[in-house]
Amino acid sequence: MPNDCISYQNSGYFSSLMNDYLDQKPNLQSLYNRFPNLENFESQIKEKKINFNGNDNFNSNVKRAILVSVIEKQYAKINTSDKTLNNIKLLNNSNTFTITTGHQLNLFSGPLYFLYKIISTINLAKELKEKYPTENFVPIYWMATEDHDFDEINYFNFKGRKFRWNKESSGPVGRLSTEGLDDFFEVFSHELGIGKNAETIKKMFQESYLNHSNLADATRFLANELFGEYGLVILDADDKDLKRFFIPYIKEELTQHTSHKKVLETIQKLKDHTVQVNPREINLFYMENDLRERIIFENGKYFVNNTEIKFSETEILELVQNHPEKFSPNVIMRPLYQEVILPNLCYIGGGGEIAYWLELKSFFNAVNVTFPVLLLRNSVLLATEKQVKKADKLGLSWSDLFSKQTDLVNQKTATLSEFPIDFRIQKEHLRKQFDTLLAIANQTDASFLGAVKAQEAKQIKGLENLEKRLLKAQKRKHSETLERITDLQNELFPNQSLQERQANFSEFYLENGKDLIHKLITTLKALDSKFEIVILS
Repeated sequence: MPNDCISYQNSGYFSSLMNDYLDQKPNLQSLYNRFPNLENFESQIKEKKINFNGNDNFNSNVKRAILVSVIEKQYAKINTSDKTLNNIKLLNNSNTFTITTGHQLNLFSGPLYFLYKIISTINLAKELKEKYPTENFVPIYWMATEDHDFDEINYFNFKGRKFRWNKESSGPVGRLSTEGLDDFFEVFSHELGIGKNAETIKKMFQESYLNHSNLADATRFLANELFGEYGLVILDADDKDLKRFFIPYIKEELTQHTSHKKVLETIQKLKDHTVQVNPREINLFYMENDLRERIIFENGKYFVNNTEIKFSETEILELVQNHPEKFSPNVIMRPLYQEVILPNLCYIGGGGEIAYWLELKSFFNAVNVTFPVLLLRNSVLLATEKQVKKADKLGLSWSDLFSKQTDLVNQKTATLSEFPIDFRIQKEHLRKQFDTLLAIANQTDASFLGAVKAQEAKQIKGLENLEKRLLKAQKRKHSETLERITDLQNELFPNQSLQERQANFSEFYLENGKDLIHKLITTLKALDSKFEIVILS
């Protein structure tokens, strides 16, 4: 069985920014508060406790009480585990903190990494409780109910086939009606086939999407079905009472444009990396049931993009005060909203999410809100025992399987060949011969020197062409073995991409049932920065 370890940095699937962050490069240290290790949470707890109690006009106890009240209302019609109910109540206490991940409302959870984000959150909360037993830590799944990009979330892949929900959508997706998913379910149900786990998946989909009227309620139900027994608390922050705590920050964003100024300054520090998001002058949307459009400031007026709606400064600030629920933060402001309403210590996300959070530290400092610890979520490769045996028989390491397919095929062709198929020795010998000729040529005229160099290039090129032909010939000779190698890699890396970005959990739940979640939770370690290979039966 392959037993090598694949670090995130060596996997080939993370950006240079993420690799530098994981390596704690000095040039990035001003962009985050504390690096995610258990010891650093002691200082994070102390800072957040002080900041959450006194960084605005609201008392910590008031915020906690309203937060709990909102969550309890959202759970009113859900069969809730004792562990989750206890975690909700614990949020009233000043020694309770949250560990948060966020995710879009992807249909039937979308790609596999939905599971890994939440499992990382649950496991980190557990580790922190063991390290700091006098404090409480609650895992939170923040549903991105206010997003409006429906095309990003209206499908999932199952066994290589895309299942798409064809529906028109505008406005925040959390409020979107689930009407019309009956036909979708009929098609998906047929694909699942029969069996105990298939029936469980069908029931899960039915109860989530066909028995709930909007996408927020459906997603809450599904996440609770999968993770409720582990104490996960699910939050929909599209709520008027919660938005009241954000009023001062909405007003500042509208009048001072602080996020725009501060994030632009930070982007200058990231000039050697790809910038994940660019700030707008105002990083807020105006939102109603069927509308979520940018707010634009021009000529002393505030306009709602693509509408006839406009406000004076007095009018829009009055609207904020009376109806904060009509203002929706974008990708720049949403993290601030989260950290204002939650006693949060750590945000857990994928590489792209952590990349945009790294743009926000100076903005948080400017508005006096504690910046959370940023943790890259677990990444996982699920493999069956049969696939592991195949890899072992073919002499493949996990490092081999993570490599690009062209590199893998070339490398294995060289290994399978009975003789060397690269001409490095011959090329080096040829260059030494031409070094002698060039020494002679330097003593004559320039035309002879040019002729020698041209001949050297021609002969080196000839050897390279022979090398390519030999490699091609050896690939033909070992084609059967190479096909088995690429077939296995394609199974584990569909579309030559990470499995966690392609497949839906139902594909693996079909074979493993509830054991899938249990095995992931017991195997994964939130603070490990390596790909975990999880072997399924």
